[in-house]
Amino acid sequence: MYAWIGLSIIVGLILFFDLGILNKDAHKISSKEAARNTLIFFIIAMLMTIGVYYIYQNNWVANPTFITPGQASLKYLTGYFVEFALSIDNIFVIALIFGKFLIPDKFQHKILFWGIIGAVVFRLLMILFGVALINNFTWTIYIFGGFLIFSGLKMLFEKEDAEEVEGKMEQWLNRVLKVKKDVTSGKFFVKENGKTYATTLFLVLILIEFTDLIFALDSIPAIISITPDPFLVFSSNIMAIVGLRSLYFFLSAMLEKFSYLKYSLVIILVFIGVKMILSHTVHLPEWVSLSVVILSLVGGVVYSIYKSKKIEA
Repeated sequence: MYAWIGLSIIVGLILFFDLGILNKDAHKISSKEAARNTLIFFIIAMLMTIGVYYIYQNNWVANPTFITPGQASLKYLTGYFVEFALSIDNIFVIALIFGKFLIPDKFQHKILFWGIIGAVVFRLLMILFGVALINNFTWTIYIFGGFLIFSGLKMLFEKEDAEEVEGKMEQWLNRVLKVKKDVTSGKFFVKENGKTYATTLFLVLILIEFTDLIFALDSIPAIISITPDPFLVFSSNIMAIVGLRSLYFFLSAMLEKFSYLKYSLVIILVFIGVKMILSHTVHLPEWVSLSVVILSLVGGVVYSIYKSKKIEA
């Protein structure tokens, strides 16, 4: 219980520091500022590894799988890097949404901030539901594993249909909400002639929340495959999510240079899916999963940069 309270306080302080201090006033976030913030959140996430070790060493949280403090730290790290890798694909879609609706740079952080708040709540509910399913119906692990393999292969062989899905969602929202095209006020709702209208910013916020739920269908089963421990799943997932805004602003200007990261995500999803299906017969050391995730991610980045420079030359 103490660990959950402590984690909630840490996440709350991070969000307050992000919005209340680093981004108190709406402004365009420079690449230098985004790089600094991304580094800060990454260091906090790495320090959390030490925190996880002491939490499990002192039994400050339930330990349903009876793992050692060292194993808990490794599982947290693996879960963090899995979510970090899968978040990159989410960033591509966010960039498309902002570009489509011509959202000014200075308001993008506000939308992402509230988007993350919603993501924290929805992901906690999805994590608790997913963990309960696996703990009470062990056969569901094969369904999750098969779904991850399917998602990876679909990403490899089919063109992404995220824009088509979001287009339908946008049409539905326009029918349900009274949306006023407004990207300059910086507000989610405005009043006009005594009537309240949702602005384009609010429409984009809902679309980003919807997008996150779609990506959570891949990322949460992937992290649950590493451990069914709710605290480790939630902490690794959330620590990656809270740094997503800074990562977006850091990578948004360079997205085209990382086109080969898709193949890294395919490898990660298929590997984890196979691992889930074989989990009752093959037990891989945790460092193997962590190595596959990190090497896939680094390999995709390095190869993308190499191909980008080769094209420019």
